[in-house]
Amino acid sequence: MVVGTVLTTALALAALPGLAGSRAPSAIEPVPAVAFHSLSVPASSTSSALSIAGLDDGYISAGIVHELAPFIEPGQAPASGPTRRPRVGQPEPGSHSSRKPPKYTLKGEATFYDNGTTAMRLPRGTIVIVCGGGGCIERVVNDYGPQKPSRIIDLYRPDFFEICGCPSWSGVVDVTVYVY
Repeated sequence: MVVGTVLTTALALAALPGLAGSRAPSAIEPVPAVAFHSLSVPASSTSSALSIAGLDDGYISAGIVHELAPFIEPGQAPASGPTRRPRVGQPEPGSHSSRKPPKYTLKGEATFYDNGTTAMRLPRGTIVIVCGGGGCIERVVNDYGPQKPSRIIDLYRPDFFEICGCPSWSGVVDVTVYVY
């Protein structure tokens, strides 16, 4: 008898979830198109629009930008700055020279180019003094060159004409370069 009651209870509990609400899933139905129509609310059409007065001065910042305030103000013209490179007065080398002796001296041709640099086949940062028929200038090598093997230095155009002492149609001049 006890076994029959236990067996009946076990079968009833095992069958309960299936009987208590298990069913096949329903198909997904599309949302009706009427749900996307605009809805007119009559209360909003009958009310008057609210007008809000401007803020009082207590809410205005000290650094407020007004609608007509200029963002760019004309500046003053800068004081005239340097218009050319500084000229270094170098004495000609000799036994009584005040300049220290160079590591070595090169003689050859120089020309110009418009890169604004001094080009030699020396490491960048090497100090050189270039002397020609028109004088001497001290420069720091900051470019590698020249491309043509017969030349020893390429100079910035104003530097070239400063040392060459030649007319503007000249392109190559003999120079002496002192390497420090």
